Amino acid sequence: MSGVCRGLSSLPVKILTEALLLSPCPWFVPARSKFTKARIPKELFVQRSKEHERYGGDPDQPHKLHIVTRVKSVMRRPYWEKEMVKHLGLGKGHTPVIHKNTPAVNSQLKFVKHLVRIQPLRTPYGLPAEQDMGDTYINSKGELIVRRLLRPVDPKALES
Repeated sequence: MSGVCRGLSSLPVKILTEALLLSPCPWFVPARSKFTKARIPKELFVQRSKEHERYGGDPDQPHKLHIVTRVKSVMRRPYWEKEMVKHLGLGKGHTPVIHKNTPAVNSQLKFVKHLVRIQPLRTPYGLPAEQDMGDTYINSKGELIVRRLLRPVDPKALES
């Protein structure tokens, strides 16, 4: 009997009841009905403005650069994730790499988002000049800091 019900459940219910092949039974439910609805709650698709506040970002003015750090190993991961991590320059773990915030890079980061940590690169003192680029470092908060070196003063200024 179950084989007959399974075979008939592939046909639409409307056709079955009109043809009087199967009387409406309380236990007759098409087998695929419970798999067709999405079980993902609607709250997950709502834009989360709290995250913008948490990371110091503004959705109207997005940051220009990402700091990407690999925090999980690629061992026992599929080959396409290993290739993507290698392509992004994240071969060594816990070493930050800077990437542009472009759709092409973001689509690559989407495939390995469970292996990496992505932070915006903030510049609290503005962008450094070309000669100061060698004296910059990134602190743990994701800020680009320029280490200003003291330069010797002219000897003429010291004499007077």
